Amino acid sequence: MRTLRVVIVAGLSLVICSAAMAQEPTPAPSIPPASPQPADTVPSLPPYAPEKPAQAATVPTPTQSAPPVTMPAPATAPFVAYQPYGIPDEDLPPDRYGSTYIPLDSWVYPAMVRLYSLGYFGDRMFLSMRPWTRRSVLHMLADSEDDILSGDDVEAQKILADVLDELEDEVPGREHPRGAVFGLYSAYDRALGIAGPVLRDSYHLGQTIVNDYGRPYQSGFNNLTGFSSVNEWGRFSLQVRGEYQHAPSAAGYSQNLSSYLSYLDMIPFSGYNLHQTTIPTGPITSENPFRLVEATVSFHLSGHEISGGKSDAWLGPSQGGALAWSNNAENIYSFRVNRVEPLHIPLVSRLLGPVRYDFFYGSLKGHSYPNSPYIHSEMATFNPTDNFEFGFQRTIIFGGEGHEPVTLHSFLHGFFDINDTTSVEKYSRSDPGARFSDFVASYRLPFVRKYATFYVDSITHDDVTPISAPRRASFRTGLYLSQIPGARRLDVRAEAALTDPRVTPSFGGQFNYYETIQRQGYTNKGYILGDWIGREAKGGQAWVTYHMGGKQWVEVEYLNKKNAKDFITFGTTQNQFKASVVKRLRPDVELNTWVQYERWKAPLYLPGAKNDTAIAAQVTFYPKLHSSDASR
Repeated sequence: MRTLRVVIVAGLSLVICSAAMAQEPTPAPSIPPASPQPADTVPSLPPYAPEKPAQAATVPTPTQSAPPVTMPAPATAPFVAYQPYGIPDEDLPPDRYGSTYIPLDSWVYPAMVRLYSLGYFGDRMFLSMRPWTRRSVLHMLADSEDDILSGDDVEAQKILADVLDELEDEVPGREHPRGAVFGLYSAYDRALGIAGPVLRDSYHLGQTIVNDYGRPYQSGFNNLTGFSSVNEWGRFSLQVRGEYQHAPSAAGYSQNLSSYLSYLDMIPFSGYNLHQTTIPTGPITSENPFRLVEATVSFHLSGHEISGGKSDAWLGPSQGGALAWSNNAENIYSFRVNRVEPLHIPLVSRLLGPVRYDFFYGSLKGHSYPNSPYIHSEMATFNPTDNFEFGFQRTIIFGGEGHEPVTLHSFLHGFFDINDTTSVEKYSRSDPGARFSDFVASYRLPFVRKYATFYVDSITHDDVTPISAPRRASFRTGLYLSQIPGARRLDVRAEAALTDPRVTPSFGGQFNYYETIQRQGYTNKGYILGDWIGREAKGGQAWVTYHMGGKQWVEVEYLNKKNAKDFITFGTTQNQFKASVVKRLRPDVELNTWVQYERWKAPLYLPGAKNDTAIAAQVTFYPKLHSSDASR
């Protein structure tokens, strides 16, 4: 025993002495100062080389020479904004810090998607589940930073620097205490002028402005002025984004047209249904509301953000639209559990790779037949390889005044029930709800991994999954070419959408995005929650984009849509041409300006072809966030 004590004491003494020697190195012998030398004769040092003091001739030669110092090779491209993110990701404990979501209309998303399509992130990026939190984006970058910096893609390195500069307050991360991050994130103003008659009816005829949070707009001068804030402390985070919105008055639909569209939806056009949010019946007064676009309180727990409030959702890999959920309509108030970091499940992840899942439950507004239904969405996405992602999603709309109570039983019935619903059950208090199932997949194609990504989004009504009933499914497919040989900063994307499958139920607009009980269907405050393409339509979009950096680009877009004639009498046709420029006037000031020309036909509404031109300019100021981290 005594011997053991001696060994322990000796070991502790050795550890303490070693630590002391590491912290307090032995002072070097005094060296006489070198004689002055003109600055222009001093040879320049290689990059990152430690500065060496000049040696005098009288200095004695040490008895033991120091080991040779290996100089690091010069970096391919220097990065002033970039700082390494601590120790390697695999050696870090689980992240315990809460983080706010990045808004869907932020420049960060196209920048990150471009990095992914250039061949980075492996199985860490989940393209079909957005929004991402600030820290989840930071972790994606940390996982691929070595590959990006060691390569020769200067554009990828510049995007890395831009996004890391955006997230610099999160960088201390798990290596150092982050502290609190708080302050005004953005302040912006957008002026939008529209000349000519517009479409503002996503549930029937179409929309002139799409994927814009359901903001009001009409012919004339439109304006919005808003702000957003980021507040993070420990596991908690608070995000607030509010806007004053203005849209002028308009004539709206005639009583006859509104009555006909209500008849198509099988809703009596009387009483409080004379003014439905899904039908813009005239006259329409000017709108001047203040709205919360996002307002979320979150708590981080084991890779999950558990939140309540209004938050974004984009559940699909496409750029132009998402069949299950997009930002085409105003965000709903919901309770949400979102696995924001990849989860590795023993045995399962060996086959399916890491998984993420997202669940939210909330209420829909603007419904009057029945009034005040509830909705919940659940999605799981897998990355079995670095280049392939697939996932399943389901949305259920249930409840509503006069139909069935919103209880735990009615929620669980719809959540677990996969059987067909009889007509008796559908009209009873045991209705499982309007059920829509979605399947998504994306694949970086072989041999051209850094050039081409193919993806598909599909949805079906009252089927377990679109895979089990492909003939009844609606689709949005796309191909993204991230670079063109000889023009690496230029990318091309094309998408096609179809919500009118060739099956008997797809008639009169009463199939996808519609339900016999929930007759105002897949909408919130009148706008479709999913793809702006709407009911019984086909069309697509194409983009050509020149990237001047992660935060700046020039883009040209084309959009086309046609509604089926068995849904809208005489059908409808839309063609849009849009050119936009996103430019940084200063590092903290962004200018986003665009012009759009639209030519549309909707004989049921107005005779002949109609034209409208929209010109918009938005200036966004990004002030510096505050941080209580003492190390910064």
